[in-house]
Amino acid sequence: MACLLETPIRMSVLSEVTASSRHYVDRLFDPDPQKVLQGVIDMKNAVIGNNKQKANLIVLGAVPRLLYLLQQETSSTELKTECAVVLGSLAMGTENNVKSLLDCHIIPALLQGLLSPDLKFIEACLRCLRTVFTSPVTPEELLYTGPDHQTILFNHGAVQNIAHLLTSVSYKVRMQALKCFSVLAFENPQVSMTLVNVLVDGELLPQIFVKMLQRDKPIEMQLTSAKCLTYMCRAGAIRTDDNCIVLKTLPCLVRMCSKERLLEERVEGAETLAYLIEPDVELQRIASITDHLIAMLADYFKYPSSVSAITDIKRLDHDLKHAHELRQAAFKLYASLGANDEDIRKKIIETENMMDRIVTGLSESSVKVRLAAVRCLHSLSRSVQQLRTSFQDHAVWKPLMKVLQNAPDEILVVASSMLCNLLLEFSPSKEPILESGAVELLCGLTQSENPALRVNGIWALMNMAFQAEQKIKADILRSLSTEQLFRLLSDSDLNVLMKTLGLLRNLLSTRPHIDKIMSTHGKQIMQAVTLILEGEHNIEVKEQTLCILANIADGTTAKELIMTNDDILQKIKYYMGHSHVKLQLAAMFCISNLIWNEEEGSQERQDKLRDMGIVDILHKLSQSSDSNLCDKAKTALQQYLA
Repeated sequence: MACLLETPIRMSVLSEVTASSRHYVDRLFDPDPQKVLQGVIDMKNAVIGNNKQKANLIVLGAVPRLLYLLQQETSSTELKTECAVVLGSLAMGTENNVKSLLDCHIIPALLQGLLSPDLKFIEACLRCLRTVFTSPVTPEELLYTGPDHQTILFNHGAVQNIAHLLTSVSYKVRMQALKCFSVLAFENPQVSMTLVNVLVDGELLPQIFVKMLQRDKPIEMQLTSAKCLTYMCRAGAIRTDDNCIVLKTLPCLVRMCSKERLLEERVEGAETLAYLIEPDVELQRIASITDHLIAMLADYFKYPSSVSAITDIKRLDHDLKHAHELRQAAFKLYASLGANDEDIRKKIIETENMMDRIVTGLSESSVKVRLAAVRCLHSLSRSVQQLRTSFQDHAVWKPLMKVLQNAPDEILVVASSMLCNLLLEFSPSKEPILESGAVELLCGLTQSENPALRVNGIWALMNMAFQAEQKIKADILRSLSTEQLFRLLSDSDLNVLMKTLGLLRNLLSTRPHIDKIMSTHGKQIMQAVTLILEGEHNIEVKEQTLCILANIADGTTAKELIMTNDDILQKIKYYMGHSHVKLQLAAMFCISNLIWNEEEGSQERQDKLRDMGIVDILHKLSQSSDSNLCDKAKTALQQYLA
């Protein structure tokens, strides 16, 4: 019986809640336009600051009716404007409110409203659109977000129409114009190249941006101007050594990182600076010695301190909830600073508790912080010295392996890329990583649909196989399986193919290993080599493949797999006469290994190759203008004379 009573109870509560709101919606259907207008105005006053009332009106179907009135040609401009205001107020409620508005197709209706000649109505539509689009539940693709959309705005004269607003008497207008330019210029060379030459009242746009980032301007204006110049620089429109970047933009962004600034200013400053200096080693060096930046960033991890200067409790509460954004920004900037220079990496690592902070960052609940921490670690792992010392002292490989067990693709890509560095033969972490089940994990990555993960998986295995023991090589082949190896050799991604060939080359090194692997997988490997040499591949791919053949030819028993395969021998002969020296040299290595005098059966191999015309080709190559090729041919001919 209790179950049967549940529905009526729920219904009565709902009718109680909505009864007081129903008359607002009923008035929207009145045949008298004046009463409808008054009803909308009353509704506007009722919903201001009242989330419960907003929810009730949405449940009662107010939104479709308001949108209908907003789009009706017979509606007065005043009515349309009031409808847009109410819809904007509803959008300021909960995320569910915004979802309801989106479900009713509010965006096309508001965009249509922008075609009206009435400015008040346009403003109401724009305000409502802004509220809807600042909600996290609104899909960004509903408005201009990608490069194509930047181009559409550009082609419709956005630059010229917005430029003059930078000289407006209204600070708000100048700021919105600045923000528009930063969005238009981001990763867009076409727009950025145009902005460099735009004149506003006889002054070039970059000069105006420089004036706007001076210390006496509001912080928001300084930051946004610095972003505009940063984006134009990254898009190639301003040189990295231009004074407006080195002497103005970079110092401004460093200033934003100081602890006197608000949390969001410090975050934006650090992230923009990280983006500016990311590809340029000189900017990285300048930034690293500006205002003790490396030490300044250490404060990002101490926020808020026990003696915080924040007396505003609301502000403190906000900052506590967003403190992780500071850590994320610091990791990003450290990653950019340490991307190339060994001395900078050393300074970063020597900053108080830095390695501990990064290791802690790897297990934070925020995906963005974890990603930034991995990126920072990856940047620092490019240092041979640090791989041998700090990375080993802090057993960085342990939390990294944990990250690799279960993470989103964006983290996996960076973490697996870093693992490639930790598996280099001089890294002390290589052995413990192998013992912790890395082979299976990496073989799993090679099966990913994401090409970047396939590349990193096979790259790490390639590093693992370099000068490795037979047991490790056997583990790799067993875990990977020959089927997967050959799938990777026919991968559509060139990087995957190249790294797989690199892996094969590393597996087939040192004679006992070559003979062992070829005795169990010889047939399939020779088949794969044949397919690649016959296929439409570039010079680098074919060179790697011929180097694999040269390694096989260096085996004691494995070389017979080449000598008994006339098809392969003809291919080696063909590449000896190729127009590209790299391929000729690689083919020559194969021949040298096959005819080497000191090895058993060399006479028979020499005779067979002479009958094929190889000696004639060697004589011809010994006259080559390429000294390297010439020397190799002469050395090979000496094997026949010995």
